[in-house]
Amino acid sequence: MEERKHYLDNIRWITLCFVILYHVFYIFNSSGIVSNIGVTGIKELDSICVFIYPWIMCLLFVVSGVATKYSLKNKTNKEFIKDRAKRILLPSIVGIFAYGWINGWMTNYYTDIFAGNGDMIPIPIKYIIWSLIGIGPLWYAHVLFISSLLIVLIRKIDKKQKLDSLFNKVNLPILFLLGIVVWGSSYVLNTPVITVYRWGIYLLMFLFGYYIFSNDKVIEKLEKTSIPLGITTLIIGIVFTIINYGVNFANDEFLTNIFTNIYLWLVILSAFGLSKRFLNFNNKFTIYMNKNNFSFYVLHYTVQIVIAFILVEYIKLNNFIFNYIILALGTIIVLPIITEIVKRIPIVNKLLLGISKKK
Repeated sequence: MEERKHYLDNIRWITLCFVILYHVFYIFNSSGIVSNIGVTGIKELDSICVFIYPWIMCLLFVVSGVATKYSLKNKTNKEFIKDRAKRILLPSIVGIFAYGWINGWMTNYYTDIFAGNGDMIPIPIKYIIWSLIGIGPLWYAHVLFISSLLIVLIRKIDKKQKLDSLFNKVNLPILFLLGIVVWGSSYVLNTPVITVYRWGIYLLMFLFGYYIFSNDKVIEKLEKTSIPLGITTLIIGIVFTIINYGVNFANDEFLTNIFTNIYLWLVILSAFGLSKRFLNFNNKFTIYMNKNNFSFYVLHYTVQIVIAFILVEYIKLNNFIFNYIILALGTIIVLPIITEIVKRIPIVNKLLLGISKKK
């Protein structure tokens, strides 16, 4: 039996922590990006979003692609898709209507999406609208499921695994040059309204994970260069953040910029190299985080905006910095509690988290 790659598990949950951290600052952003809480915070702290946002989801899709490669070694295509439908697609759809409406309701609270005509619209209709605009981070599961369908289709077409043989030839120079391909993909298949569905770059990242980052030889090469590469990437990231201070970090101009895409690609290369070098281990905490990774992902944002809403509407602290601190600490405390409760409710745990309570 193939030895489990603990560094991959650790990249996954650490990236999730960055996603949660990003949302702490995104919720109160002053960069002109609409969030569910219509209250702006400290502009300087938006720089943390600029530093994190370009690469967090791309890194998650690369990790998901690698995990898919290993999963398909033990499952048929049919078993794999059935498993993904139960564990990822179903919770992401049910979640929209189970708690996504909270996100939508809060958006409406600050922006009045019904333009003053809310009293004329029946509650069931408003609930549906609130749910549909409250997708939040669940979009990731939708794109991931489509990515899973795509890789199964490719496997059916490429029965002789010619693509595997082609990508096995990737060396470090080629790996760095693929940053240009990443940049090109940032222009492709971006949805005009719900801008988080950046199909081109996320599908590419998933495929790179499946074909390139699942290759042990590639990871070993990245491991050998991980320290100088990591230091270089950190310096570039700091410069990148300074240059882009105050920009709208979610618009197309920022996300399709060549500097943005080279930076995110270097972060991904560094993350795999450094993780293989320093994080190829497990313990009780890492096992717990890995086990609850998807649950934390789908639930975290709603927990965060509820805490944020209470802070700005009821507690109203004099110093705004405490809103960030309490939101971060509140998420760390409340999210695991909510997750553990939901995990123990039969049927609900399957519908919302894609898991069933073990006998």
